[in-house]
Amino acid sequence: MKRSLFIAIAMMFVVAISSCTKKYVTPNTNVTVKGTVKASSWVLSADGKSYESEILVADLDNYYNNDGAVLVYGSFGTGVYEQIPQVYDGISYSYYHKTGKIVLYSQTPGNTPVKPSTDFNVKIVLIDSVY
Repeated sequence: MKRSLFIAIAMMFVVAISSCTKKYVTPNTNVTVKGTVKASSWVLSADGKSYESEILVADLDNYYNNDGAVLVYGSFGTGVYEQIPQVYDGISYSYYHKTGKIVLYSQTPGNTPVKPSTDFNVKIVLIDSVY
């Protein structure tokens, strides 16, 4: 009887210990940067087929550029952010990034450049990536 009581207590102890889980808290190192792209900031590209606008982003360092993720969202006057690339009002918006800046492009079908005529808000999200 004592032996079966001892085994029952030992089994409850093992079950209690095995139900504990370790929690690892990883700090969030993602960065969000907001800004406005002014209509006056667009310049005709070198090939004459699109317009481009540079956004300087100090937080976009070599790490985020090479190993992280860079996402860009635009809000075209509605308060709703849409991920770029995006077509809005017949203009296709895209971008590329490199250390310290993002370059937005505006293009239309047929390679006829149309300069965006209104300001719009951007949200840039830099995502840390661990591999």
